[in-house]
Amino acid sequence: MKNLPLHTPGFQRLVREFSRHLRRLGYNPSSCKSQPSSLREFLHWLEQQGITDVESVRPKHIKEHYQYLLERPNQQRVGCLSTSTVVQHLYTLKLFFHYQETLGTITANPISGLIFPRPVSPERTVLTVEQVKQLYSACETLREKAMLAIFYGCGLRRSEAEQLNISDVQFRNQLLYVRQGKGKKRRVVPMSGQVARDLQEYFYRERSQYEKKQDEDSRQAFLLNVNGHRMRGGDYGRKLKLLLRKVNLPQHFSLHHLRHSIATHLLEGGLSLEQVRDFLGHNSIETTQLYTRISQSYLATQTHA
Repeated sequence: MKNLPLHTPGFQRLVREFSRHLRRLGYNPSSCKSQPSSLREFLHWLEQQGITDVESVRPKHIKEHYQYLLERPNQQRVGCLSTSTVVQHLYTLKLFFHYQETLGTITANPISGLIFPRPVSPERTVLTVEQVKQLYSACETLREKAMLAIFYGCGLRRSEAEQLNISDVQFRNQLLYVRQGKGKKRRVVPMSGQVARDLQEYFYRERSQYEKKQDEDSRQAFLLNVNGHRMRGGDYGRKLKLLLRKVNLPQHFSLHHLRHSIATHLLEGGLSLEQVRDFLGHNSIETTQLYTRISQSYLATQTHA
């Protein structure tokens, strides 16, 4: 709810400062939009309770706001907020109050001692190798193959694919550079020969068809949409849904499922956790270990197929 009004000048300032703080920390663009929006909703709720400064916030207020979130209608679909959305709101408040504590604007952190129910995460699903082959076979353009090469072959996140520039792809050395991954972390992704060829064929044989804009960003972008602009998450998502429909695969598969899938397939192929961690750009091996559980589940389905 980014458009909720805030009548307290101090609260308006806090949202602006928190937004700048997130950008300095290196959060991706979507987080830099959604988290200030979550904070704005909390501050708006405080105003409705007659509270106009964060120093007056107590643990009971956090609990009451949590209960409000559980019951608040979803603005985009029927029903209440999803569990993951509520968790994101709480995470925003933890970040915000930790930030205020660091600045010394509050004497006690009202959320630090609170414990909320842990959400039950749905089991991650992956595409099989055969399903990935079906997606490739459904491609009608070199750009579609390049898209699969980026998300599956290179395991990029959506935000990383959006930022990919021509200068980031080295065909001869078969290397792809992620200049600003999650947390502003850089990494170098090795490309297989086929992945490098798919990207190279798109670049030399098809990209010029989409060159309609002459602005600097479009000239630098590796993948262009039909309007000649840099491909964005929505463009990629729509392309993937189209490919899924062509081969009758479930529509719940997303761009991030391609990243899950390549991680699982690499582990099944014998790569170590450390190698997959570096490939994906994870900060810790614990995050990569999640894929070992996916891998075991995937292996079981293959065994009984």
